[in-house]
Amino acid sequence: MTLKPTLGIILFLLSLNLIAQDSETIKYTASNKGKFFVSWGGNRESFSKSDIHFKGEDYDFTIKDTEAKDKPKGWHIDYINPSRITIPQTNVKVGYFISDHYTVALGVDHMKYVMQRNLNKVVDGYINLPTNEAGSIYNGTYNNEDFLVSEDFLMFEHTNGLNYVYAEIARVDDISSLFHLPNIDKFQIKMTEGIGGGALYPKTNTTLLQKERFDEFHLAGYGLSINAGVNFTFYKHFFMQLDLKGGYIDMPDIRTTSNTAESASQHFTYLQRIIAFGGIFNI
Repeated sequence: MTLKPTLGIILFLLSLNLIAQDSETIKYTASNKGKFFVSWGGNRESFSKSDIHFKGEDYDFTIKDTEAKDKPKGWHIDYINPSRITIPQTNVKVGYFISDHYTVALGVDHMKYVMQRNLNKVVDGYINLPTNEAGSIYNGTYNNEDFLVSEDFLMFEHTNGLNYVYAEIARVDDISSLFHLPNIDKFQIKMTEGIGGGALYPKTNTTLLQKERFDEFHLAGYGLSINAGVNFTFYKHFFMQLDLKGGYIDMPDIRTTSNTAESASQHFTYLQRIIAFGGIFNI
């Protein structure tokens, strides 16, 4: 065998070895572009006070500074029970890394909003129902008057739920080096910040002025949101995400009865605390 072919073979084998060594040193988690992710989790919410305006053919009034709470289930099997998975307060998101640091995603926040009843609130407007209707006992003109918002007068809940369907863009930054982590393919810590916007599609459970209960899905308005969180990624593909998410919701067209001429409107701010679990992968 001559010297030149022998040197060529040796150089070729050395180059393959260097390429193999280099590929071993590049961490899977060092680059994100082109990866997909999906997450599922639960939330707790807090809501600001809200004026709720009710209008129909025989009434037009506003209940001012209403208060609301969420409706948590705690740590419950329903979060992973396929037949009841939509019942708790949940969050689902599917996204894609358009670069190493930026993602686009679609998600649904399934929140629950329960207006607090049996409280004295200021009511402004009028009620003038036909006298043969049970709710006519509330007939009158209310000029910013204190009024007991009882269970018989009103039940108003977005409990199945206050559904925020949104698109989001977010930034992701690996901060593992701050904690001197030796192998980010085994454990990685990231910071995330995002902004989003979308539609509110609630299923509002309402009993108003002793009319028949109504509970149907309806496109009621829009929402805007911002969020910040910490992501813990394990063994390249699995993660837990902790998020704080705040936003503004405006719903000018909330269905309250079977009569399409009757509706409610409200706007408020909210804060969510979210724990989600998911996976990240290449396709």
